[in-house]
Amino acid sequence: MQKEEVFTDLIREHQALLYKVTSIYTDKKEDQEDLFQEIVFQLWKYFDSFRNDSKITTWMYRVAMNTAITFVKKKKRRPDSVSVADVFITQSDYKDDVLEEQLKLLYQQLQHLNTLEKGLIFLLLEGKSYKEIAQITGLSDSNVGTKISRIKKKLKTNMTKQ
Repeated sequence: MQKEEVFTDLIREHQALLYKVTSIYTDKKEDQEDLFQEIVFQLWKYFDSFRNDSKITTWMYRVAMNTAITFVKKKKRRPDSVSVADVFITQSDYKDDVLEEQLKLLYQQLQHLNTLEKGLIFLLLEGKSYKEIAQITGLSDSNVGTKISRIKKKLKTNMTKQ
């Protein structure tokens, strides 16, 4: 199988992973599409550098998150943005008012996290272990645990103030 076919199959198989990253770091559909394309480009650009030292999805998360962080930094220089909380709540199918209010509050609090904290919480919510998160982010296992503990405490404190 040729390199292009292997890469295309890889993207198809894991496109949901890439879309999740785009949705956590962008608000608008157009930005999500732009970021998705940029992530695929970066994956292609560095595809030959993947050494099988980790799982392919770990490598993809790392490239995707680093690309998203760069994208967000560039975007901050441009005005005109919409809150992620608005996007997620309007897309929600929940009819439970209490649950909807709690989700809205959670997404509002997530907006107050810095880029690294958002990424760590995203990976935790994706069911990644601390070890996997450490591999993706380049942090140590203990540092990941410490940061996640602090983020949880911060979110809990801020949400109980509301």
